[in-house]
Amino acid sequence: MTQSITTAVHGIGTAVPSHEVHGAFIDWASAHVADERADKMFLRMAARSGIDQRWSVLPHGDDGGSPVAPGGFYDRDPLPGTAERMAAYARYAPQLALAAIGDLASRVELGGITHLVVASCTGFVAPGIDQIIARELGLDADVERTFIGFMGCYAGITALRTGRHIVRSEPDARVLVVAVELSSLHLTPTDEIERLLAMLQFSDGAAAALLTAADAAPADAMRLGDPASLALAGGEELIQWHIGDAGFSMELSGAVPRRLHDALEDPAVRVQLIGDTPPDLYAIHPGGRSILDAVGRGLDLPEHALDDSRAVLAAFGNMSSASVLFVLARMIAERRTGSGIALAFGPGVAVEGLAFDLPR
Repeated sequence: MTQSITTAVHGIGTAVPSHEVHGAFIDWASAHVADERADKMFLRMAARSGIDQRWSVLPHGDDGGSPVAPGGFYDRDPLPGTAERMAAYARYAPQLALAAIGDLASRVELGGITHLVVASCTGFVAPGIDQIIARELGLDADVERTFIGFMGCYAGITALRTGRHIVRSEPDARVLVVAVELSSLHLTPTDEIERLLAMLQFSDGAAAALLTAADAAPADAMRLGDPASLALAGGEELIQWHIGDAGFSMELSGAVPRRLHDALEDPAVRVQLIGDTPPDLYAIHPGGRSILDAVGRGLDLPEHALDDSRAVLAAFGNMSSASVLFVLARMIAERRTGSGIALAFGPGVAVEGLAFDLPR
């Protein structure tokens, strides 16, 4: 019988842009809500979002202001079209990805990369950012590349799972996994509270991880366990991501938290995603305060079980596929130990999970 190969994560690097935009967005969105009562509701919910900061790759305006300020990227009517936004993606996404890889390189040795897995759902460019990253890093021309596109927030789990499969099939592989998202490229003018609150969640960020077989990793490196996938019945309309003439439009229903809560409360779903024994650690995608609250209630978690996810949400917002890697990076930095489960949610509604272990 062939011995199963355990996959290890040597380390995780992260990066966000330097331009903080959360307060500027709230002011911009509030100005678009004509009804005073609705505006008060929006501002109240924004204050309860659990988010303190969000970041954008877009440069400061002429007066040093945000992208929605005079001279900023969005200071025009109509707003920039999809082509201009994709040009910005082609420029900034590789830069942010390389910054995360640079942070990873400050922690671990990145020589000998054999495979590159890149996840991103906020833009398209060809040649792809996987090729751009490989070229900028000076990787061998025959490095095997995989691009995971347009899957949404759970694609970070999908990328790690893909890296795990590669290592298990090729034990000598050294897999560089990257997730990079530029959500701030997709601002859409609207007076609909639900859509404004959806945009309120999202931010720009990138994360990178090195995966190898466990016997080629330090003894205290994170180990990856079994994956799990589940598409929830009846959730097709709750999270959608459409490409329009003025960027990508996110449809995020306020019913999502309840749908997740009800699913996770089902013992059969819990076993499918988590297994028979509750883990010590929960790396839950910080899709929003209400999402984390729903997961906490649905899984009946202890009070502080989601502290790492809440801390990432507060400091960075929802960075789509990169977010769950930020949570795992925080757990590593905080020297958490024990068995764990990483869960992320996205269009469908679908759930992706991956077990892990942080050795004591």
